[in-house]
Amino acid sequence: MQEGFPIHSPAVGSRISSTTFLAAVTIAMHGAVPGLAQPISSQERSAPTFVLLTPKEAATRLKVSQSFLAKARMRGDGPPYIMIGRSIRYSEATLIQWMRSQQRLSTSE
Repeated sequence: MQEGFPIHSPAVGSRISSTTFLAAVTIAMHGAVPGLAQPISSQERSAPTFVLLTPKEAATRLKVSQSFLAKARMRGDGPPYIMIGRSIRYSEATLIQWMRSQQRLSTSE
């Protein structure tokens, strides 16, 4: 048996198809079968593409009151938000962008 490629043979007398054998060899050598869906790594599975926050969570992250966010929504000068039905949600990425846009270097700005 070759070292580095442990391929377990089926029980004596049983048969496997050539396709199954080739797939097993390909997986052993390359970690996947070309043309088939690749397994999702644990890092990709655990990393969401975006996070939605409730107004309470957003207020906590921004260290402001929920009332400030509600008034800013009415004035139109707060962070962008998303309406899902009657629920208000803030994208975490958009909150960070909005915070960066609020940075000032002087009180005269």
